[in-house]
This record gives sequence, structure tokens and C-alpha cells, in this order.
Amino acid sequence: MKANVWTGRNRLEIQDVPDPQILNARDAIVRVTSTAICGSDLHLVDGYIPTVKKGDVLGHEFMGEVVEVGPGVRNLHVGDRVVVPFPIACGACFACEAELYSVCENSNPNAGIAEKLMGHAPAGIFGYSHMLGGFPGGQAEYVRVPFADVGPIKIEDDLPDESVLFLSDIFPTGFMGAEMCDIKPGQTIAIWGAGPVGQFAAASAFLLGADRVIVIDRFPYRLRRVQRTGAEVLNYEEVNVLEALRDMTGGRGPDACIDAVGMEAHHPTPAMYAYDRTKQAARMETERPYVLREAIMACRNGGVVSVIGVYGGFVDKFPMGTVMNRSLTIRTGQCHVQRYTEPLLNRIRAGEIDPSFVISHRMPLSEAPRGFELFKHKQDECNKVVLTP
Repeated sequence: MKANVWTGRNRLEIQDVPDPQILNARDAIVRVTSTAICGSDLHLVDGYIPTVKKGDVLGHEFMGEVVEVGPGVRNLHVGDRVVVPFPIACGACFACEAELYSVCENSNPNAGIAEKLMGHAPAGIFGYSHMLGGFPGGQAEYVRVPFADVGPIKIEDDLPDESVLFLSDIFPTGFMGAEMCDIKPGQTIAIWGAGPVGQFAAASAFLLGADRVIVIDRFPYRLRRVQRTGAEVLNYEEVNVLEALRDMTGGRGPDACIDAVGMEAHHPTPAMYAYDRTKQAARMETERPYVLREAIMACRNGGVVSVIGVYGGFVDKFPMGTVMNRSLTIRTGQCHVQRYTEPLLNRIRAGEIDPSFVISHRMPLSEAPRGFELFKHKQDECNKVVLTP
């Protein structure tokens, strides 16, 4: 089959790879009908996530048609149309029973690698390094889905792929980021990052009752897109963000702040950006955590900092004194997607939101490397790329 594979830092190719096969009784094989490029894929392409190997198939946002099921899968049948969550979860361990699916204790066969870096291992993830299981991803014609009786959600109506595809990751991720803020009526939420996840976080904050949402970014086209959700915007290259947020909130600061950027944040001050960029390039730290630092400094006393941008290892100059002395709460995690798919599908069916609003580019799988270039370098106002095998 054809698949988009990693062949080295900043190098992707469409190659022929072996067709997936049923390896376990609880597996299914899915013929991919739609897949997408995610911002967190860029961390792999840029070489900042360890244990990515030449020939690895990328992609963790995908949906399609079930073409084969193992004998242990009784809730799916050949011909079913499904969206597949990006974390792989067994459904029976301590974490899964607590609905903490992205830290499933049984789905990562390479847990020992992750434990050396993180202390304990998270769940396996499609197309996201051997440290997280080495599972081939969804930017391909077919995918093997382990624990298929737990993850995939059936789409049994005529909703188009583009309206439900993002239940695989970025819609639940943005929603969880807003949910972790414990939003109450009248509150103000600030979000760093106006990419697709930030756009979903903004829309979700309003769904959960926020009075105001303020989104920070530097690309005018992304700021225009997020304004469609009702959010106010700040361009951090034109204003001092901390001063602007204080002014907009009567000096108090936002009630909660969401980091929807993660480990490759940009910095408006050349010297500070060079500091983090140099240390990251030299592998002396794995992150550029400027957004995380600023979100912590901006949040009101006693507020919540919700972190849904992807981080891979260690950060420098973390303002722990601010967190402790100002009674801040930090909440974070890879999204527990299986917890959210059914409720969010119901919101889509009810017409509360159509997630397809984030899509800017559509192209065949054969053009995935070009799609990555557009997405990474913000060319042609690229916001979200959907690929069709």
C-alpha cells in the first residue's frame, strides 16, 4: 500500500509499505477514507521526538471503513464507517477504567523506553515514534487498529468525513483544554496559539460558558479564522501580551490560560528566542517553552493553566515560584479522546458546531509531503490539511 513515511529529519516520502495484517484477536483493519496533518506531526518531522525511525508511517488523525476484524471484536463489522482516536487504549486497565485513555497501561509495547524519559509510560499512539509503541500511522491507505473494540466510534448517519474526522484528535483535544479550565459563567479565557487546536479550544470555551475568549498568535490569517468563533485576538508581535491581558481584564488577568502551542513556540524577543532555540538545537533542552512561561505569568492569582500543546521532555527556566506563590493550578495531558467522542459527536449532530471550519487545504495522500511544507511554513494561509488516499 502507499503511505507517507519519515525518511530523515525534514524529509518525507510516499512509499510502498507492507499491507497491515490482523495480529491480535482484538485488531481491525481500516481502509482510510480521510486523514489529516496535525501540528504535533511537525515535532516528528523536525526531529524533536526521539525514537522515530526511517520508514515509520506518520499520522494519527484518520477515519475510514472497516475491512477486516479479529475474532475478539464483536462491536464492529466489515463495512462499518469509523473514526479512530489517536491514543490506543485497552479499555480494561486502571487508567482506562478511570477514563484516562491516553495513559493506558497495556497499549504501549515499548513502555520501557518511555519510562527512561518520563518515569512511567503513556499509551501507544498511532504514527508517533517507537517510544510510544511504534504503531504505523494513518497517513496511509490502510491501518491496523489494535483494541478495535474500545477505540473506534461508528458513524451511522450521513455526516461527511470532514465534519467528524477531527473527533480523532484535535476537536477533543481543544475541548479537553477548555474543560480543564473549570469554566464558570462570566469568566475570561486566554489561549496561546490560533492554529486548529487553539481554534477548537476557543469554540469549546464558548460552548462551556466562557464570557470572553482572547487568543494570542502572530499570523493574521489564523487570527481572522479564530475570530469566527467569537474570540478577541492579540498579535504578540504588535503588543506586549502581559500588559494587554492585564488591561483587558481590569488588572486581574485571565481566569484560565490555555497553552495550545507546545514545544516549538516562537518568541517575539530575538535574544530570548535565540536562547531557547539554541539550547533546543543542541539538545540541551527539548522544548522552546516561552508560551508556557507567559501563560503562567499572565494567569490571575488562583487561576488554571491548561496545557494541551505537545511537550516531549524537559524545559528550562520554568517559573515554579510563580506557580507556587500565586496558587496556580496546572492541568495537562494528551487528550483522553475516547472519553469525548460520543458527547462531541452528539454536539455535531445537534448543529452546535461543524468542525470542518478549520480546513483550508484538501489534497490526495500522494501530495502529503507538499502538504507538510505548506502547513509547516504557513504558506498559502494553510490552516489544516486533509488528505484522501
